[in-house]
Parts: sequence; structure tokens; C-alpha cells
Amino acid sequence: MFSAMSALMTISEFSQRIRRRDVSPVEVTRECLRRTEELNPRFNAFITVMAESALAEARAGEEEISQGKWRGPLHGIPIALKDLINTAGVRTTSASALHKDRVPTEDAEVVRKLRAAGAVIVGKNNLHEFAYGASSLISHFGDVHNPWDVKRIAGGSSGGSAASVPAGMACAAIGTDTAGSIREPAALCGCVGIKPTYGRVSSRGVIPLSTSLDHVGPLAASVEDAAIVLQAIAGYDSADITSAEAPVRDYVSVLKEGAKGLRVGVPRAYFFDDLDPEVASAIEHALTGIATLGAHIKEVRIEVPTDRTLQAAEAYAYHAGDVAKHPELYQAETVRRIRTGENVTAAEYMQKRRELEAARRNVRDVFAEVDLLVTPTTPLPAPAIAELRANADSLRPAELQLLRNTRPFNVWGLPAISVPCGFTQGGLPIGWQIAGPHWREDLVLRLAYAYEQATAWHQRVIPGL
Repeated sequence: MFSAMSALMTISEFSQRIRRRDVSPVEVTRECLRRTEELNPRFNAFITVMAESALAEARAGEEEISQGKWRGPLHGIPIALKDLINTAGVRTTSASALHKDRVPTEDAEVVRKLRAAGAVIVGKNNLHEFAYGASSLISHFGDVHNPWDVKRIAGGSSGGSAASVPAGMACAAIGTDTAGSIREPAALCGCVGIKPTYGRVSSRGVIPLSTSLDHVGPLAASVEDAAIVLQAIAGYDSADITSAEAPVRDYVSVLKEGAKGLRVGVPRAYFFDDLDPEVASAIEHALTGIATLGAHIKEVRIEVPTDRTLQAAEAYAYHAGDVAKHPELYQAETVRRIRTGENVTAAEYMQKRRELEAARRNVRDVFAEVDLLVTPTTPLPAPAIAELRANADSLRPAELQLLRNTRPFNVWGLPAISVPCGFTQGGLPIGWQIAGPHWREDLVLRLAYAYEQATAWHQRVIPGL
């Protein structure tokens, strides 16, 4: 019975049962580990499974809870980590041969916060090597496969994190997002993924791709679960120069305030161009749905930043020494991407940084007339792996297309979430994106939750699991 329920139950449901001692953290953790043992050969979502330490943490959590020392809704809950997030004493590979034996001595700040909340760390998720891509087909540890159709990509770069959640291999996962690497795989794998405001969650102890654009955030089975995890990991970190000292709202309590009265902007130009017909239909149904819930829909126009020089320059700056010394330890395509930043001058870099700051300031004007923005998360559902493998020149354009709608929100530094809003006739998930003003994750979560509760997309279970 427990096994059958595990893929459907949420963190909030598990947490209540754990606190009442109807079920133990050890049972929940064992079930996630069992599913990982069974399913990981098919999905390749994990690089390292931390079974022994996870069970020890679960037992410790069970003992604390039995003594009345409940730490909160993550106490005893199994969570996975993208494998470029440092874990003390456990290898952190970045899905690269360069780091295949790298063992950090300290936890990343986000891991420290999860442990303080009582979470059980069950393992390290596979990803696109060094997070430099959107397919998770470039990894020293092999391709990540979409749990809804193993012949299709899971997205990336947090592909393993996104695949592990709907498959019930973890109750939630932590990913990173530089151009859409939480939201894009969440959309393709049918789960919820939120990128908070830039600086909201510490990135200290996380291998960077582009420090000006990197964000850390959760992937989860429901909006409430995403809010619970975000609550635990958000907050100022004085040791992280990218961290911002801004008040953290109560993300869970605001969820039930509903969509009524929210002004929702729809930027059709750019974001709605060249959509797959099934994606377009699902988004229009979602817009109709939130209008029915009382949201006010308004079309808006936004100037969209598309330049990628800053990301290229910062990625090259981080990897230049290792690429020069050990190019053979990287995947060839990763080396090619890293070297696109090789000739960016200091003057160009400084100019792009100024443009970034201007874009982040100017986007505030949009929210004078609307509270939120909504777009398709990706223009198309998950592509077939074989199609991307058939032509060596097709992978990068496909990835850029998949990230088209998510990338601007990294430039703007705005909080943005992807929520399931439908399925194709072939059974592939479709997601839509909700974004809000800086530091207003609460508004983003509020609309996402209202929509989710009015639909049943998040309740669909992967066939055969």
C-alpha cells in the first residue's frame, strides 16, 4: 500500500503523517531508495545514491520526532541534489570526468539549510555537464531519460533532478538555473520548478556556470511542496557575494489567497512565437482557467534581452585553466561551448554587466501595470533523443529553442515558476511559466497554486510506475 501511494503523495501529506507517526522517515526513505534502485537503470537520474547515510539520517529524524523535536515540514523527507552542489565527504562530479573523483570537505549552504530543516539527502542527480546545456545528453555518466518517455530528453541542465521527482525517487530535488535549467526540465518532465529572485537562495558551494545569472531552487511534485522547500533554503548568506539581504515572506501561508484580483500580463510577442500547436492550445486553456478564477488578463509588450555574451564570458573565466590543461576530461561539445567566451574582452564584459543591471532595473516598470507575467515555459514538448543525436548540428539549436522563454527571466533576475498545464496526445507534459516582480515569490506561488488546485495535471501518474 505504501509503495502504491508514494508516487502520488506530496511532502505536505508525508510530513503530516510523519509528524503523527503514522509513517516513519525510514519507511519513506526506503521507498525512495527502492524506486531509485528499480528505475535509475531506465532514467539515469542519479550519479550517486547515498543509501547508507540517507537511512542513518532517516533513523535520526525518526528518533527526534519521537521525542517531540519536530523541526518542520521537511523533517524526515528525502530530497535529492543536482550533482554540482557540494556535499561534504560525498563526491560532487558536475557530470564531468574532470570532477569524477572530487570530494568536497564542506556542504554547500543550501545543503546545510536542508539538513538543519531535517531533510534526508538521498543522492546526487545527473545533469548536463557543468550545467552548460538544456538536454542532459552531454554527461560523463550518460544521458538522462524522460520518465514519461525514455526515448525523449528530460531537459537540462537539471535533467536528473526533474526526472527523479515524478518518478518518486525523491520527494523533491534541488537544481540550478542559469537560462532555464530548473523550469525547462520541470516542464518537460511534468513537475513544478521554481527559480527564485536572483540572490534569494545562496549559491555558495555550488559549481557556477555564470555567476551573474545562476540561481538555485527546488523541483517538486506540487506548488505547495515547492513553497515548503523554498521556505527552508531562502535567506541571506553573508559569505556569498551574490546573496541579497531581503526579507523572506511566508510562502506557504499565502498559497490559499487565490487568483482573484491578480493582474496578469501576457507578453505574446516573442514568448508566443512559433509554438507547437499542442503547447499553444494548453496555454490558451490555462489563461482561460485563471480568468475564471478571477485574475485580470492583459496583453503587454516587453523588450526581451537575447545576448549571451555575459554567460559565455563568465563560463570561460571559470573553466579556462582546466580546459587549457585537461580538455580531454571534458565532453567535446562542452569544450566548444566554453571556448565561445574566450575572446570576450574586459571592455565587452563590463558593458554587458552594465546592460544586465539596466535590464534588471528597467523590467520593474512592467509591474506598474500588472502583478505577474505568464508565458509557455517551452515552445515545444520534449524532443526525441534520436532526433537530436541524428545530426550533430541539431543539439545546440534545439536547446536554445527550449530555453528561449526561460532565459530572459535569468537576465531580469525575476522569480519564475513552471507548473504543469497539460499533456500532448502522445502523453508528454506541457508546462507554463509564471513570473513576478523581484522578491515576490509569494505572488508567483499564489497564482501557481490557485491554477494547480483548479486542475488535475499534477495528479497524473507516469504509466507503469
